[in-house]
Amino acid sequence: MKLDSASGFSRTGRRDLRAAPLLAAMRGETPSHIPVWFMRQAGRSLPEYRALRAGTGMLQSCLTPDLACEITLQPVRRHGVDAAVLFSDIVVPLYIAGVSVDIVAGTGPVVARPVRTMADVERIPTLHAEQAAPVAEAIGLLLRELGDTPLIGFAGAPFTLASYLVEGGPSRNHERTKALMRSAPEVWHALMARLAESCSVFLRAQIDAGVDVVQLFDSWAGALSERDYRTYVLPHSTRVLEGLADTGVPRIHFGVGTGELLGAMAEAGADVVGVDWRIPLDVAARRAGGTHPVQGNLDPAVLFADRESIEAEARRIVDEGRRTPGHVFNLGHGVLPETDPDVLTRLVELVHSLRP
Repeated sequence: MKLDSASGFSRTGRRDLRAAPLLAAMRGETPSHIPVWFMRQAGRSLPEYRALRAGTGMLQSCLTPDLACEITLQPVRRHGVDAAVLFSDIVVPLYIAGVSVDIVAGTGPVVARPVRTMADVERIPTLHAEQAAPVAEAIGLLLRELGDTPLIGFAGAPFTLASYLVEGGPSRNHERTKALMRSAPEVWHALMARLAESCSVFLRAQIDAGVDVVQLFDSWAGALSERDYRTYVLPHSTRVLEGLADTGVPRIHFGVGTGELLGAMAEAGADVVGVDWRIPLDVAARRAGGTHPVQGNLDPAVLFADRESIEAEARRIVDEGRRTPGHVFNLGHGVLPETDPDVLTRLVELVHSLRP
């Protein structure tokens, strides 16, 4: 990539952020300090977020560019994190394509017409890049504000989206999803192929708009055995992640409860493997093949403990991270709504003070 040294942008229009600690860690290099950001850092834990979003629905907020931009910037200003993560939701690509889905407060995504048959799959609209125009516009606004802070874009992985579509909403046991996989594998794989295409279009639209990193969230993959993951999920996640290899943008793959799946998830084509709090980072790195930088993995509930306990856990995780090919400090899942924002700010300061 050729650079315009006067502007700090490449001649293709992308920012030159090679020295950013986040990107250095993702390349397996030693960054100037340990980079830290938090999943769901923009959102309900911030009083300024609650005030800004009062009276505005979640999906409307995600698709109003100036509002999404401001919400994305709030935790960067407050906490001094090393990355902004685009304010969005994993069901946004379904919604903008025309799927009847809503985010119900206290419940989560709810689908009006669950997908159970091949005819249902064939009714799922195809996502086109131009339908992501509000998201691209928000990214453009952010790039003018972020300076040398990287911007992370994301999408829900095909399996997690499929589970919402099949179950009709959040599920504890994913029984309808697992039944469909086995009872009608041709329907299942057709659904997953369609969702993989939508994920790919949505992530590429974000990359084309200028995000510096992308993350593929497979929130519910931990409900599967490794055998089932490899049979029913891995080919489709691979299609998404490997399909973005030509962009040169780092790809993170993250799931909850996926300690037994890390080797398979790493095979899908990620550059960085996200780790939840159930497994030590150094063990996770070995399970992922020993070559991938890792991201994680403080238990979000620990942030409700006393200050000394939080610091002890953070130091332990940083120490484990030093024994991996590269480490981006994060939580093992998203920031919980009742988290004290000052605790997050102090955690960033602590992690930044520690030796990489």
